[in-house]
Amino acid sequence: QVQVVQSGGGLRQPGDSLTLSCVASGENIFNIHSMAWYRQAPGKERELVASMTSGGMTKYGDFVKGRFTISRDNDKNTARLRMNALEPDDTAVYYCHAADIQRFGASGFLDVWGQGTQVTVSS
Repeated sequence: QVQVVQSGGGLRQPGDSLTLSCVASGENIFNIHSMAWYRQAPGKERELVASMTSGGMTKYGDFVKGRFTISRDNDKNTARLRMNALEPDDTAVYYCHAADIQRFGASGFLDVWGQGTQVTVSS
């Protein structure tokens, strides 16, 4: 079984910075193809914030505009999202997603979501 546990989040003022972290844990993980951050604001659909493959390819939502940076440690199965120049529109629940998880001795792939963490940007 694989779990994704998130940390970080909270209340910030416009222009502040914040870092979110997550770790995928479980027995026999040997590769996670993609780790990503999504967010969902009240009344809106969940949207991609940023993703990074195990090979280092990244993708960002259009709204990021260079303000956020995703990073990951493949050996530790961790991912981070550094968010700068936060705006009130960044207020949402942020979710970490580990996709196409491969495990020794197991066939197939797993997709696992983190528990979500609230980010509120308000003056």
